[in-house]
Amino acid sequence: MENKNKEIISYLTELALDIRRRIINIAHNVKGEGIHLGGALSSVEILAALYGYVMNFNPDNPTDEDRDRFILSKGHDCLVQYATLNAIGCITDAEIKDNYLTDGGFLPTHTIKNLSKGIECSSGSLGMGLSFATGKALAAKLNKKKYKVFTLLGDGECNEGSCWEAMMAAKQYKLDNLVMIIDKNQLQSDGTTKEIMNVDLFSGISAMGWKVVETDGHDISAIVTYLKELISENNNLPVAIIANTIKGKGISFMENNNMWHHGHLSNEQYEMAINELRV
Repeated sequence: MENKNKEIISYLTELALDIRRRIINIAHNVKGEGIHLGGALSSVEILAALYGYVMNFNPDNPTDEDRDRFILSKGHDCLVQYATLNAIGCITDAEIKDNYLTDGGFLPTHTIKNLSKGIECSSGSLGMGLSFATGKALAAKLNKKKYKVFTLLGDGECNEGSCWEAMMAAKQYKLDNLVMIIDKNQLQSDGTTKEIMNVDLFSGISAMGWKVVETDGHDISAIVTYLKELISENNNLPVAIIANTIKGKGISFMENNNMWHHGHLSNEQYEMAINELRV
C-alpha cells in the first residue's frame, strides 16, 4: 500500500508540472492578451489532486450522472481548469487553440457551462460558485445520488456575503457531500487580503458549523490525505479545506508578485518561465 501511495503522489506531482507548463504555453500563445496567471498557478496542485485521483470523473464520459462535480467559483482563474481538462484529455490541444479567448470560442476568460467538456457551470461575479455548488449538493441529497460536489474559491472571494449565506445553508441541510477548497494565496486584484478585508477564515467557517482543516496547498500528499479522510467521514457536516498557497507558484518572478494577478507574458518572460518548468 505504501508503494501504491508513492506511485499516486508521483503521478499527481508530474500531472501538476504538466498543468503548469500548459498554463504558461496557453497564455503565451494568446498574443498581446493579459491573462489571470497568478491565481491559476496557485491552485494547480489542488486541481491535480482532484482530477487526477480524488474525484469520480471520467474524461471519456464527462456527463455521467453519477460523476463528482467540480465548480470553479474563482472563475477568472479558468485557465487552470482548462489546462487540467486539457491534460487529462477532456479538451484537446486543437480545441484549446481554436477556442481559448477567440471570438465565439467556448473557452473565454470566465468559464461557460459545457458539460461535454467537463465544465459544470458558467462563472461571473465572485461569490456565485459556492451557492451553485450548495444547490448541486442539495440536489444530490434530494435525488438520493452519491456524487460529491467540490468547489474552489479564492480567499479574496470570501469577502462576498453570498459565500457566507451559502455556508449557512450547507450546514442547515447537512451537506456532507459538499467540499469547499479555498485557495488562500493572500492576494487579490487590489492588494493583500489582510489590507482589504482581514478575515480569520478558519474561525469564521468553523463558526458556520463546517468541518475545517488548513494545509499547505502545494503539498499534494496532504491535499489527497485530507480530501480522502474528510469526505469519507459520515458526520453530516460540509467540509472546508483552507489551502495556503503562493500566488504565481512555480515561476520565480511571478511568486507573490501581484502584478501577475492579470498580466501578459513577453517572449523573454515566457522563455524564463518555461525554462523553470523544465525539471
